[in-house]
Amino acid sequence: MTERAKIGMVFDRTFPGSTVTEFARRLEAGGVDEMWFIEDCFFTTAPPLAAAALAVTERLTVGLGILPAVARTAAMTAMEIATLSSIAPGRVIGGVGHGIQYWMGQMGVRPKSPVTTLDETLVAVRRLLAGETVTVDGTTVHLADVSLAHVPTPTPPVLAGVRGPRSMALAGRVSDGLVLAGPCPAAYVTWAVETAASPRPDFAVVTFTNFCVTEDAATAHATMAPWLIQVLGTDEDTALRLLPFYDDLIERAGHGPDALAGMPREQWVTIGAIGTLDDAAEHVAAVEAAGATGIAFFPATDLEVARRQVDDVIALTTRS
Repeated sequence: MTERAKIGMVFDRTFPGSTVTEFARRLEAGGVDEMWFIEDCFFTTAPPLAAAALAVTERLTVGLGILPAVARTAAMTAMEIATLSSIAPGRVIGGVGHGIQYWMGQMGVRPKSPVTTLDETLVAVRRLLAGETVTVDGTTVHLADVSLAHVPTPTPPVLAGVRGPRSMALAGRVSDGLVLAGPCPAAYVTWAVETAASPRPDFAVVTFTNFCVTEDAATAHATMAPWLIQVLGTDEDTALRLLPFYDDLIERAGHGPDALAGMPREQWVTIGAIGTLDDAAEHVAAVEAAGATGIAFFPATDLEVARRQVDDVIALTTRS
């Protein structure tokens, strides 16, 4: 029997930082397992938001999804994760990824080899969090006898937020798991698990799942159709290209949102937690069966809509 995935909610990059404690308290009160914080340029940074969420909760786990490898040095990234872990031991999941390379270029930190940089960063951060004294002179990471004064106990896991096959394979070798940006159909989760090929039985796979629940499934489909049009044909539709009906998606997109909204319910359920609450639960079950250990729902960017969506996340967490 497939182990049930942890259920969480993503705090959107557009939300004011002042609302983080409100969301954290409501999620914890409703029994939701996790709250995830993204770090997109140039919005909010994840660690202070995570610290605020931890400070007002007692059980909720927070995830950093993800810290760009070159936005901080490896030592600072480890210090950030360790500091959060000292606030709430056992309730922190670290996350490191490439970051959007265009944004890294804007900041003047774009590496020559993102894969090599991520490799060096993940290895160094995990060694530091494990209490080691680290010396390394790599392509990007340079440390000389560095060790953390406050070594976290238990050691927090550090997941890799990646998309391509080389990076997936790297994550399987040197990280504690994956953070998969949406859309995340079950076929993509299966591919990611197989590509990472981690030998670890506790290797985590967290999906950021696109989310829209309404009483009438057609309303959810119509709401999400413009988003799907924006995603198709870009780097963000990597996961969708694995679907047998991808060509149909492209054809429908060419005819506008109404054509996409009218595609079969089963296809919407495959793409995300989109439709009725039962449809969302069906998507969750499929992604769990494919190997996801955590499912974090990506809310609407409209703050008031997202506030209402908390109740739907709670309902999916407490489903029988």
